[in-house]
Amino acid sequence: MAVGGGALLMTDNNASAARDTSRQQAAAQAPMTIDCPDVAVRLSDVPQQARPAVDNELAQMDSQVADAYGQLAAGGTQADRNWVRTRVLDPLSSRRRSTLDRIATEIDRVSSRPEGLDSLASCTVKQDDVAPAAAPAAPSGAATPPAPAPSASAPANGGQAQTGPRRSDFVDIRKVRPNVTSPRLQRNASRGTFQSRCGRNENKHFNPDNVIVAPGVSNGAHHMHDYVGNLETDAFATNDDLAAAGTTCTNGDRSTHYWPVLRLRNGKIEGDANLPGGGKDGNIGRILQPASVQLTFRGSPVSKVTAMPTFLRIITGDAKAFTNGTANANASWSCTGFENRQLKDKYPLCPRGSNVVRTFKFQSCWDGSNTDSANHRTHVTFAQPNGACPKGFRAIPQLVQRITYKVAPGSVFAVDSFPEQLHKPVTDHGDFINVMSSSLMKNAVSCINSGRKCG
Repeated sequence: MAVGGGALLMTDNNASAARDTSRQQAAAQAPMTIDCPDVAVRLSDVPQQARPAVDNELAQMDSQVADAYGQLAAGGTQADRNWVRTRVLDPLSSRRRSTLDRIATEIDRVSSRPEGLDSLASCTVKQDDVAPAAAPAAPSGAATPPAPAPSASAPANGGQAQTGPRRSDFVDIRKVRPNVTSPRLQRNASRGTFQSRCGRNENKHFNPDNVIVAPGVSNGAHHMHDYVGNLETDAFATNDDLAAAGTTCTNGDRSTHYWPVLRLRNGKIEGDANLPGGGKDGNIGRILQPASVQLTFRGSPVSKVTAMPTFLRIITGDAKAFTNGTANANASWSCTGFENRQLKDKYPLCPRGSNVVRTFKFQSCWDGSNTDSANHRTHVTFAQPNGACPKGFRAIPQLVQRITYKVAPGSVFAVDSFPEQLHKPVTDHGDFINVMSSSLMKNAVSCINSGRKCG
């Protein structure tokens, strides 16, 4: 018995050592990325006169991080700790410090110089979570997605396998417990809905701009956006441009709706393979056209809603949630037939015959005065758990963007992202600019408040 017990202990120790070695090897192979403080989120109070110049500087900081990530990914075997610090992190911090100084100077021209910006200059390296030893089990009729193949057009250590997605980014939707709850409707609830039908981007309106976050900057997003609604939306579109533009919406709604494209990672080359926002920023594969796009405005569970102001801008989700953390992450992933199970940080593996679903539920409380804010967040907020808006905010129609895709079982897909965000599902986000006419918005509010279903 003693000998047998000793042999068993030795076997267990060997197995434990083998697991530790396996984990260490996996960790060594896990992709690294650049993790910098998000200056845009911290700048919640920028005078209106300084915002154009500050927005331009913030866009330059995004480019600096993208360049640094490209250098890190291309480092290969030479990327030891000293190389990363001297060749990547120190030069990046120096460039960021200069940019932060220019931001402070721009604000100082019209207001008090902000303190403490210099503390946001330094960046670190973040390692992706280690993929599990075994791939997640796939639903019946759907194969587990294979490990993505490296991109021939990317650096040796910066191709598709480096940038994601990884097997650990996927989960069988049937293994997810139902997790959707809704506030109880109160007597004064606004129970109606209003829909705008704006197509599925059949006209192929794509660009890597972000007119909300980086107005006037080409490739301000470093990833490709899908657009429906307003036909003129790009980085250089003014409010007047948007108000005069055509639209894909059948009711004349000129509002702008956009989100990162979803790509099939099947080795096929898309037309933007060598362009900014596409392959040059690590976004590769065939762009998937949505199978359906639903744009629905809903009411409040506790009160009537008031009209949105024209040109109200709302961003939901966080394009940098992989490095920022999930405080502002808000996109949900699911499958048709399983939408009582929503995922924030995983892509769903759907059974055969079920489509992938992306859902963006926008902030539904407005501060009553501002159509935007310096960090594009503080002028709107989410309702409290009981459905009521926080003090100082009023309920507006809640936009819900629901997009579905037909994805063949076993296919690898990923959302476009900033290069350093590694195409993580948690970075998904939706954007909206209200360009409804006053009469159309009035009609929408009336439908919602009276409990009707319109559109």
